[in-house]
Amino acid sequence: MPGFVKNKKPNVMGIIGIRSGSKGVENKNIRSLAGKPLVGWIIEKALKSRHINRLVVSTDSEEYKNIAESFGAEVPYLRPLELSVDSSPEFDYVEHMLNYLKDNDNYHPDIVVRMMATVPLQTVEDIDSCIEIIINDAAIDSCVVIAEARQHPLKALKIVDGEDNKKKLVTYFSESGREVTPIARQNYEKAYYRSNIIACRTPVIYDTGSLTGDNVSYHIIDQKRALDIDNIIDFEIAELLIK
Repeated sequence: MPGFVKNKKPNVMGIIGIRSGSKGVENKNIRSLAGKPLVGWIIEKALKSRHINRLVVSTDSEEYKNIAESFGAEVPYLRPLELSVDSSPEFDYVEHMLNYLKDNDNYHPDIVVRMMATVPLQTVEDIDSCIEIIINDAAIDSCVVIAEARQHPLKALKIVDGEDNKKKLVTYFSESGREVTPIARQNYEKAYYRSNIIACRTPVIYDTGSLTGDNVSYHIIDQKRALDIDNIIDFEIAELLIK
C-alpha cells in the first residue's frame, strides 16, 4: 500500500454509525449519559482531533440526524433501510458513505476513521494516536484501538450434550471437562479486544473488502476507556466513571 506524499497533510474522514432500533436499550445511541446524548461524547472528541478534517455520521433516523448535527457533525443523507437492519455489516455503511461522497462531492479521503457512539470514554489522543501510526508507517494498512481482555478467551466455557442425553460443561475450545479447572491468568498470553476505533487507508476498503486489510497495527488503551455500552448497567458504570 503506497504511503502519503511527504510533507502533505492527509485528508482524514471520521465516520460514526448510529443506527436506530436498538434491541437491548431503546434509542441507545441517543440516550442521555451524564446529561448528554451518548453519540455526543464521541462527536465532541472527533471534532477536536488534530487530523480529522471531515466528520460524517451515518444514520437511518431523522431524529438521530438532528442530534448529530446539533453537535457539529455532518449527516449527508439518511442511510438506506437495507443497510440498517440488525445483521447489516459495518463495512457496508462505510463503503456506501465513501461512494456517496465520491459521486456527489468528488471527495476522496486518504484515511477513514470508523468510530462508535457506544464507547464514550475514549479520548482525542486515542483517535489521533491511531491515525498517526498509519501516517508514520507506509507499510501499515490500518490501526485498531484495543484494550486487554478482562477475561481471557481460553477461559470461555460451553454446555454440550453428554452421555445419556445429559448436558455437561466443557471449555469452549475442547470437549474436556478437566480443563474447566481454573488456571491462573498469569499463565495465559495476554489477549486483547477491539475498542471500536479503526483507522485505515481508504484504498484498503476497496481492495480488501474490509476496514482493516492485512497489515494491522494497534494502539492499546486502558480498560476503563474501552467501556462499550450495551445495556443499562453499562450506562450506570459510565456515569460513575465520568463522575
